[in-house]
Amino acid sequence: KRILVTGGTGLVGRAIEKVVADGEGRPDEEWIFVSSRDADLTSSSETKALFERHKPTHVIHLAAMVGGLFKNIRSNLDFWRTNIHINDNVLHSAHESGVQKVVSCLSTCIFPDKTTYPIDETMIHNGPPHSSNFGYSYAKRMIDVQNRGYSEQHGRRFTAVIPTNVFGPHDNFNIEDGHVLPGLIHKVYLAKQSGSALTVWGTGKPRRQFIYSLDLARLFLWVLREYNEVEPIILSVGEEDEVSIQEAAEAIAEAMEFRGELVFDATKSDGQFKKTASNAKLRRYLPGFQFTPFRKAVKETCAWFNANYANARK
Repeated sequence: KRILVTGGTGLVGRAIEKVVADGEGRPDEEWIFVSSRDADLTSSSETKALFERHKPTHVIHLAAMVGGLFKNIRSNLDFWRTNIHINDNVLHSAHESGVQKVVSCLSTCIFPDKTTYPIDETMIHNGPPHSSNFGYSYAKRMIDVQNRGYSEQHGRRFTAVIPTNVFGPHDNFNIEDGHVLPGLIHKVYLAKQSGSALTVWGTGKPRRQFIYSLDLARLFLWVLREYNEVEPIILSVGEEDEVSIQEAAEAIAEAMEFRGELVFDATKSDGQFKKTASNAKLRRYLPGFQFTPFRKAVKETCAWFNANYANARK
């Protein structure tokens, strides 16, 4: 197997690289991690050239234009167009070059805004996503549509995973444009340095299921090797492990030994209140999979951020 990982220098790509290097790789697997420096995946010719150069038999497709709530609200059209181009180029190049299997990465934000909980894999197309990130959400949904098309028309084994909120080392810790957890880690660091209060955007009440990037990486390897459905699979901790943004902020404050005050700025948007996902399908396949406890994973991520602050904050 020659496994090409697009978005290989991002949060999940680095986690897969670490898990493979730490002994989860197999002798019959050659891993190739590529980033935007290797090819502009919005260009069909550059994407095609990348596939011709590396001749992968398998692909893990992580590359995407991503950002937190506020970046999405500002740039829905950009998120739609960029991701549609990337996904179409990667999937079509994979098909044309005879790749045996592609595992793409979706997101729980693709699910309908108005829905019942917990959400599961059958509900992706049941209604419009939340208006705050409709561009990104619809572009990601279209991967599922394309996977079905390549399966029905060409017999391809193209599938996708749907992780809940991922965090860990090598995340985007940008306060303005990053996701909630890495943004909070950076904010706590700065508040600790300046001796000021920690201001959390929103009420702190929304609830999320957070998955540690190294746990997700181990599950990606399982999906690549063992999971043979075209239908996506949710990769998540259980519903009982959902935490509020306030609880997440408190866990980070504890891990960073921050003693200051926590202030919630309710004038800032909360985004979706909850998007509780069921991991029942995953548990049917892997009943014994052990997730890293949330506070332990937060502690490890904070330690990595502290040790790599000069690069991490960019």
